[in-house]
Order: sequence, then structure tokens, then C-alpha cells
Amino acid sequence: MRASAARECSIANALAVVGERWSLLVLREVLLGNVRFDAIVAATGGSRDILAARLRTLVDAGVLEKRPYSSQPRRYEYVATESGRALQPVLLALMDWGDRYVTEGAPPTVWEHSCGAELHLAAVCAACGSPVGSGRSRLLRLGGVDQV
Repeated sequence: MRASAARECSIANALAVVGERWSLLVLREVLLGNVRFDAIVAATGGSRDILAARLRTLVDAGVLEKRPYSSQPRRYEYVATESGRALQPVLLALMDWGDRYVTEGAPPTVWEHSCGAELHLAAVCAACGSPVGSGRSRLLRLGGVDQV
């Protein structure tokens, strides 16, 4: 019996880069402004070797950029690239889901939008502005093959 090939999917492709817990926590810290290794270690509680590996993966994937800030001794900081900054809404959506369905009590982290209101994401269709949700969309293409 032949094993079937895994489905080609952009979700799987994205998870290959950022789908590991420590990768997302590293990205969270960089987006919060903790750009130096020791600050990332302290804020995440991860082991130094695991975080170093995740930082290498994120740099190699173009999500973060490694920039020197000291030459003696050689030290680096990590800055989100356009690709990394584009993941902020994903992190905020994951945080919102965690606030609603996992975290007991008040949310531990609250963001404010530039308009001054507490930030809550709403997924809407870019074309018409209608909310996105179960039963509000249909599959158009799967694995590069039209489904219509």
C-alpha cells in the first residue's frame, strides 16, 4: 500500500517556519521591543540553546534580521523584517483566542490601538468588509486545483 503525499498547504508551509512554541514567543518578544538575546531568554523562560536555534531559524527564513550592536564583545540584536511584522496580527489573533478560550480571569496582556481604544481584532473580508467566520466562505482552490 502506497502512502499518500501530504497536502500542499500554505498553513503547513508557514508552520514550518513559525509553528513551534518558542519561535512564536521569540517573535512576540522582538515585536514588544526585547531585541537582545538575554532579554528574550528572560522574558520567555526558554533555554538558551533552544532560543538560539529558533532565532537562527527565524533569521534564515527572513522573519528576523540579526544586527550587531557591539563589536567587543561581538553581540547582536534581532529586528523584525517586513515578514516578521506581518505576523503581528497572527500573534494578536492567537492572543485573543487564548484570552477567550484558555486563560482564566482577565487577559494578562492588553493592547491599545492608535485610535486610543483597546485593541480587538476582527477578521473581515478585504473586498466587502463582512465578518469572516464559519459558514461565511467556501473553498475556491485546494492544492492549486480549482474546486468550482
